[in-house]
Amino acid sequence: MFRRLALFSAAITSLICMTIAHAQYPSKPITLIVGYPAGGSVDLVGRALAVELGKRVGQPVVVENVGGAGGAIGAQKAVAAPADGHTLLLGTNSEIAIARLTNSAIKYDGTKDLVAIGLMGTQPMLLVAKPSLGVKSADELLALAKKSPGKLTYGTSGISTPLHLAGEMVNQTGGVALTHVPYKGAAPMVTDLLGGNIDVGMFVLSSGLPHVKSGKVIALGITESKRSPAAPEIPTLGETKALAGLDMGIFFGLFAPARTERTIIERLEKEMLAILGDAEFAKKLSDAGVNVRAMRGNDFSKLIAGEVGKYQRVVEIAKIRE
Repeated sequence: MFRRLALFSAAITSLICMTIAHAQYPSKPITLIVGYPAGGSVDLVGRALAVELGKRVGQPVVVENVGGAGGAIGAQKAVAAPADGHTLLLGTNSEIAIARLTNSAIKYDGTKDLVAIGLMGTQPMLLVAKPSLGVKSADELLALAKKSPGKLTYGTSGISTPLHLAGEMVNQTGGVALTHVPYKGAAPMVTDLLGGNIDVGMFVLSSGLPHVKSGKVIALGITESKRSPAAPEIPTLGETKALAGLDMGIFFGLFAPARTERTIIERLEKEMLAILGDAEFAKKLSDAGVNVRAMRGNDFSKLIAGEVGKYQRVVEIAKIRE
């Protein structure tokens, strides 16, 4: 009898402590880690979220840019942070789902050492060609590539990035052999593409669109299965018969260290969904090329698991290693 009373008392005490902790959260400013330099699409999404989340939780949300290793350095810092909800990560495919598949130096597991709070949205990638190549569509590119196997080149901002994997998906789905030319960032890739030193390039949509609109490059298609509201005139690569089924975007999601209390995760999930439900906020992301796609943490985790399987097949066939 006394033992049952003691257990009951302990359970009630634990529940009260959790309730108090939840009521006090957050008790100090929140750090939102962005694993990329300031000014890029991930940083833009992170800063927009930080402003609105800070208003809703009553504490400042400070963006910390921790660039390097395709977002993995920032993700590792988030994994190692105290699991109290005061350090969060604005994560993408690269550091969450791809890094461990291609780089043996990555010791954390983005699907286990971080908990998904929710998906904010996705952004397609954009395949473009230099005008002098003489192709106007993905069909024409594939036809040209089949005539000269391995001779055409495609540039990306680096090995093991979503852009690299998207390029290899074009190769594998389309039955061609475009040769990958990795660069240390998008800027030198743009210089070589505009200078005619590589044949095609894979961009994040928001980065590539200005060059398309200026007429400096030819848009061949986006990598997601649906056309983007930011550029509805550009077809999807999947609309090309030989590339049917090709579907890959860059996701933007909110994460916390895996040991974070469930009550805190649920609070953050609720606030994130409310922010995404605001029309003005959604338009801000949409104008930046992001397709707003609110998703709860559990569903987002399932989506990531499916993406990991897809990426693993691409990596194994292309033998991508860093």
